[in-house]
Parts: sequence; structure tokens; C-alpha cells
Amino acid sequence: MLQAFRYLAPRTRAELLRLLAERGPAAKLLAGGTDLLVNIRNGLASPEYLINVKMVEGFSGISWSDREGLIIRPAVTINEVLESERVRSDFPLLAVCAHDLASHQIRNRATVIGNVVNASPCSDMAPALLCLDAKAVIASAGGEREVSFRDFFTGVKRTVLRGDEILDRIVVPPSAAETRGSYRKLKRINGHDLGIVGVALARRDGVVRLGISSAAPTPVFVGDLKESEPPDAVVAAALRAIKPISDVRCTKEYREFMVGVFVRRLLAEVK
Repeated sequence: MLQAFRYLAPRTRAELLRLLAERGPAAKLLAGGTDLLVNIRNGLASPEYLINVKMVEGFSGISWSDREGLIIRPAVTINEVLESERVRSDFPLLAVCAHDLASHQIRNRATVIGNVVNASPCSDMAPALLCLDAKAVIASAGGEREVSFRDFFTGVKRTVLRGDEILDRIVVPPSAAETRGSYRKLKRINGHDLGIVGVALARRDGVVRLGISSAAPTPVFVGDLKESEPPDAVVAAALRAIKPISDVRCTKEYREFMVGVFVRRLLAEVK
């Protein structure tokens, strides 16, 4: 479906925030566009303005601060996460989840922030960010605010972001460095596909945490569970937290079953 919109490409953060203050409710932000452009083509989104954030100075690159931790900006792609030595060495769970997101070609375009702002229940990056205590730093012309990713998602395709705001950066704290973890994702086919259910498990400081996708209206966080808890107790906690549905891809019961299977496998794998 063809649709007319006005394309804007601000070069500075101040200009972007001004545009959002003026046109926010009528605008959509473009980074990778792997979800947005498909939605526009299918008539699911009809913005009056399309604002490209990739041209904004300072919005590219992954950086590190000893005080704040790992900082991911709006234009950082999924493949950049996979290529980052800092991510691979200190935050391997982020890399594992990123690797399971679509194909190499999509990962070259798709951004980390775009993946979470899209707020799909089957987000691949959300489970890792939930397990790693990540924070969303949200900006508008009026200033900044911080929100834990545990409070960021409010429903299917819904977040705490207002129309005049942008997720300016994701911050993963230094305390999460070297967290042991892994991710399991069930798909309809072998290869690149949306998740039927996904489970991330992280261990740190005697605590087990879970991030679960495709099993509730939003990605789900489960924690903090003691490492001494038996597997049955961890599985029970996961099943209490999720609210799966039956749809064209899978039944509610099968999703519940596979969450249990993945939790047990990950507990045995991640030591």
C-alpha cells in the first residue's frame, strides 16, 4: 500500500527533540525500518512524518563507561552488537539473543532500540535486557528520565514512551558484566523465523533470572531465584509468571510445555 508522508532527517539531537515536540503524535521514528516500513506498506501504520534518526550526531556506536556500563545508542544495529568485543566478553547473553534475531541481512538493518521499542511479545533482545538489569534512558525536549526494562513494556506493541519522546540509549550496568547465560528459542521451522517461545536464563551472584518472550502480552521477567532452588521450583516460577495464548503458530499448552523444557535445559547448561 502506497502512502504519502514527509521525510525528515535531523542532524542533531536538539533538532530531533524539537521535531518530536512539534510533530510527535503524527510522526514515526525510522532507524532500521525492518518493522516500520513493513507496517506502512501493509497499512498498519500511517505517519504524516517519518523522522530518520540514523543521521543524528552521536546516535551511532556502542560505548563503555566505568560508572554507567555498556551504552547502546539508537542507530546501533543487531550485527554491531554481535561484532562488539566488549559485548562478547562481558555481556555474552546479549550476543546470544542477538544471534537468534532473524537473518544476517535483517540484523544489518535492524537496531537494538528498534527491536525493543516495537514492543513485540516475541522480541529477542528484551529477555537479555530484562535479565541484565538494563535501563531505558528516555529523552524529550523537556529532559530525560530513566525506566527499568522491567517497567518499559505496557502491552502488545505498547511501551511507556510518549509521542514526544525517544529511547535515547540503553544502559546495561557494570554489575551485570560477565553474567553467565544463554537463550533458547522455539521456531516453526529450522532457520530464520519469529519465535513461538523464547527463554533466556542468567546466573550471577548466586541468583537465577529468566527472561521469557512470546508467552504473555509483554516480554516477562522472572527473578530473583536462588541457585539452590531445584529445577521444579524454577519451572514453577516461570509458569506462574507467563500468560500464553493459543494462536496460528502454537497452542497455549505447547508454549507452557516448552518454557518448562527450555528452563530445565538452560539450568543444566548455564553453570
